Amino acid sequence: MSELLLEVSGLKKYFPITGGFLGRKQGEVKAVDDVSFFVKKGETLGIVGESGCGKSTTGRLLMRLIEASDGKVIFEDKEITSMSKNELRKVRRDIQMVFQDPYASLNPRHSIEQILEEPLIVHGIGTKEERKKRVREMLEVVGLSSYHAKRYPHQFSGGQRQRIGIAKALMTKPKLIIADEPVSALDVSIQAQVLNLMKDIQKEFGLTYIFIAHDLGVVRHISDRVGVMYLGRLIELADSEELYENPKHPYTQALLSAVPIPDPDIRRETILIQGELPSPANPPSGCAFHTRCSQCMDICKTERPAERYLNGHYVACHLYNE
Repeated sequence: MSELLLEVSGLKKYFPITGGFLGRKQGEVKAVDDVSFFVKKGETLGIVGESGCGKSTTGRLLMRLIEASDGKVIFEDKEITSMSKNELRKVRRDIQMVFQDPYASLNPRHSIEQILEEPLIVHGIGTKEERKKRVREMLEVVGLSSYHAKRYPHQFSGGQRQRIGIAKALMTKPKLIIADEPVSALDVSIQAQVLNLMKDIQKEFGLTYIFIAHDLGVVRHISDRVGVMYLGRLIELADSEELYENPKHPYTQALLSAVPIPDPDIRRETILIQGELPSPANPPSGCAFHTRCSQCMDICKTERPAERYLNGHYVACHLYNE
């Protein structure tokens, strides 16, 4: 096995629900509910799921942009969840994030040069000349020109702004980049360009990615392994080709059956998921998917499925009980 870069165990994030005259706690939203996985150096781990499944919250928890309710995040044998702010600042040089909306993540009052310089200034990296040189270099790496440094975010298209967001993430020479739906706001033609750029950059700089998305086709294109989330839980995780060719969880099977095949001669039955997505404030007992599962058994309603490893293929489903 390749050397591990990141280990996540029992990660939870519960947001309190308050109400009433005194704003007392009346319940909690289980946004991330006991998630565990690891990431190896140099690989891309894709995390997929429908809106509200907790995948973006998981990404923010890994960087401690929000505090976890429970669990551990270990990066290069250092536990992020218990670090002081000074220790965390040093680690954040090695972990950067690319956000979904490239316009919202770039300060409209700052030039591109100021935006890209900011991470270097925060971490005290380089002299003024060295920083400006690094800005020019990173703009070239992401397919823009050095003269773009004097422009402002509103002067760029969505695809160009996302390239700037990627350049900003690269400024501190990170080891891990968490990409939170980095292409979902872009046109399909531009999506392919940005994905290919990210793959090229990964090879050039030896990067590790956690790639969060809801588009299964996009995730297959870029990921070595893929994890599927449902209602705050990780329900299946396997090598990319293994997951797409041999999905084991009924939810994953239904998701993949809905992906269109670009061949009119191939017909595939679409598995329809019944009912509405339950509220994470009141998740079902037992298996979170049992209220919508066509293969639901009595045990699914009461007992949460244990982790099963079937030849390296992780699945949390009672269908695979020994």
